[in-house]
Amino acid sequence: MSRKGKGRKRSGVSGEQVKEQILSVLSRNPKQNFNNKQIAKRLNLTDPEEKQMIPEILRNLKKQDVIEEVYQGKYKAKIIHAYVTGTVDLTRMGYGFVTGDDIKEDIFVSARNLKTALHGDKVKVWLYARRKGARPEGEVVEIIERWRSSFVGTIELMPGFAFLIPDNKNMPFDLFIPLSKLNGAGQGQKAVARVIDWDPKSKNPVAEITDVLGEPGLHETEMHAILAEFQLPYHFPPDVNKDAEKIPVEIKPADTKSRRDFRSVPTFTIDPADARDFDDALSLQKLGNGNWEVGVHIADVTFYVKPGSLTEDEAKQRATSVYLVDRVVPMLPERLSNHICSLNPGEDKLTFSAVFELNDKAEVIQEWFGRTIINSDKQFSYAEAQHVIDSEAGPMKDQVLELHSLAQQLRKRRFSAGSFAFEKVELKFDLDESGKPLAIKFREMGTANQLIEEFMLLANRRVAEYVGKKLRGKTFVYRIHDKPDPEKITNFSHFIKRFGYKLDGDGATPLPKAMNRLLNSVSGKKEQNIIETLALRAMAKAVYSTDNIGHYGLAFRYYTHFTSPIRRYPDMMVHRLLTSYLNNEIPGGKEKYEKFSEHSSKMERLAAEAERASIKYKQVEFMSDKTGRRYEGVISGVTEWGIYVEIIENQCEGMINIRELGDDYYEYDEDNYCLRGRSTGKVYTLGDKVKIEVVKADLQKKQLDFRMI
Repeated sequence: MSRKGKGRKRSGVSGEQVKEQILSVLSRNPKQNFNNKQIAKRLNLTDPEEKQMIPEILRNLKKQDVIEEVYQGKYKAKIIHAYVTGTVDLTRMGYGFVTGDDIKEDIFVSARNLKTALHGDKVKVWLYARRKGARPEGEVVEIIERWRSSFVGTIELMPGFAFLIPDNKNMPFDLFIPLSKLNGAGQGQKAVARVIDWDPKSKNPVAEITDVLGEPGLHETEMHAILAEFQLPYHFPPDVNKDAEKIPVEIKPADTKSRRDFRSVPTFTIDPADARDFDDALSLQKLGNGNWEVGVHIADVTFYVKPGSLTEDEAKQRATSVYLVDRVVPMLPERLSNHICSLNPGEDKLTFSAVFELNDKAEVIQEWFGRTIINSDKQFSYAEAQHVIDSEAGPMKDQVLELHSLAQQLRKRRFSAGSFAFEKVELKFDLDESGKPLAIKFREMGTANQLIEEFMLLANRRVAEYVGKKLRGKTFVYRIHDKPDPEKITNFSHFIKRFGYKLDGDGATPLPKAMNRLLNSVSGKKEQNIIETLALRAMAKAVYSTDNIGHYGLAFRYYTHFTSPIRRYPDMMVHRLLTSYLNNEIPGGKEKYEKFSEHSSKMERLAAEAERASIKYKQVEFMSDKTGRRYEGVISGVTEWGIYVEIIENQCEGMINIRELGDDYYEYDEDNYCLRGRSTGKVYTLGDKVKIEVVKADLQKKQLDFRMI
């Protein structure tokens, strides 16, 4: 029944397996003494050859100081070890490592001792007595939580049964599918299978097909496969759509009775040209004292989506909208995201607003938070708003230019306070009707983007400050970002020196200032993308939490997400909590919001991984008809099996296998991020500019193969 690693079942076991089993028996019974015969009986060993292994294995374990001989022929575990809990990191070879915050050194677990645990599963592990100089080893005794039960792959039919060959590189087992569980899936089709049974004695899990995605290589099939691979939805359940249909579009007089009315105040939105939902708008009017009133108006999603509703439960589970190269998979049904809640121009819309009185120096004089009603006058694309800023002419130019001026002052002050200036280049694909990529472009980020960014940051920060500072101790959902690991920063600093750059200057310069200076100095250089990428990797990841530690990257003591409730569930939580405090009400307990925050952080990571996978797939597809073409690239990664090169003109990344570097025998230098020729001394290192030729584009593996010219 097995495919991967299939072969005849042998009657005996290897010496290594016997050793593992002996360690398991002794470790599990640390107070008991065992002789050869007792161990053989415990292990159910009947084969004479296997029995003969036991004395020698015991003597070797004694020499390694793992076990002790209590008296002649009687052994026991030398040290009593404990259970630990961690996460499985599974390899293609079938064995794994258990890692965790409380595990100082990764624990090796053989394939035999994983007990059906798979990549990402949370497990309980029994640690074996450790041999001198050896890595820690153990065995899984309990699977506490499965990371996943469904897998995406390709159907392979056999006489009488079928297999699903998983796409996931961390899944070393094919899934056995009884013909009765195929649910219409055909040979070679992509499908989703759910594991329904797995006898630990069997090589393969038994599964059933839950969804047939279609023929591989088709655009819709592959996009749905990416979403399914990351356990993200690609359609709404019918009952959720029905629930959304019940939500009324009409705004009744009672709905606006207690709201501030901004319908007569000049208001606009700025979004990407292809945006379909608009969840934030800005308004501007001059006050009698000469100051400016700036309104940051956010779609009032929680007015429409009620706790306990099917729509609410679905949004909570999804936690975020997912952005692939060709589509948005929304958190809310389109009736809400694109129509009822979207701040479309010329329509009355219910909003939740942060309203600020600013002087000409963009300093906050007063602020107000509450529910409002607006009517947007203009829907700008970023390009249209940028044209108004650059030409100082066009619709609503007075409002756009004044807000631009205020935003630039906010931005300057933020960077002076220590905010990082990361602005990673975004890719954009031109696709034809079938989804085939025709061109890869870089999304330009101008001052129109900065205008929106600064006022969204202002609203998010001041809302968090209002709760965190003025209502000290109240439950709230913060967006937090920890300080980077000093070791990662040291390694990064060491790496950039090979390019002639310094990060820390004389040691007295704060890290954000030094990093911003570095990012400015690499702008436009061949090594820009690789240095920016490595700099981001050196940083901690921002997450949601009810425990505030501040946002290091933005240099904000208090920060939250308030401005995008159409596409982020944490913003909905923030709206509800803020409403409670404005109404002097007591919301639910902290534990509930912490649980939702952790889930939102997890779903955000999955959505980002799915987006990267869709970009990678389209890059490979774009290059699939370009085999034999030559390009200039930059080495973006170095490993023991080869080097990765990123093409400069389109950021498509491919690999050159170390075997293809035939002019020398190359050795991997991990400390210096390079491959070094043993005879010639030739070095390939991160950031080197090289010329490559495209050899192969493998859509199934989402992989490009290059060769060096």
